[in-house]
Amino acid sequence: MYMPSRATIDSLKRRYEVGTRVRLISMGDDPRPIAEGTEGTVVHVDDMGTVHVAWDNGRRLGMCVLDGDVIGKA
Repeated sequence: MYMPSRATIDSLKRRYEVGTRVRLISMGDDPRPIAEGTEGTVVHVDDMGTVHVAWDNGRRLGMCVLDGDVIGKA
């Protein structure tokens, strides 16, 4: 299992602080994908580097930005 470094996690937590508005650019294989361009609000970044987002469409989903999911600041 890949464990990101503390520096990587700290960098993600600074970039995607709680409350940051983000836009989905692309996501990996998901049986219920969220449409590209959907916006949401960061609610948490965990110690594995997953950025948890409350999407404006009502879904909550952790984005694995270190493993292929791509989000950007809205």
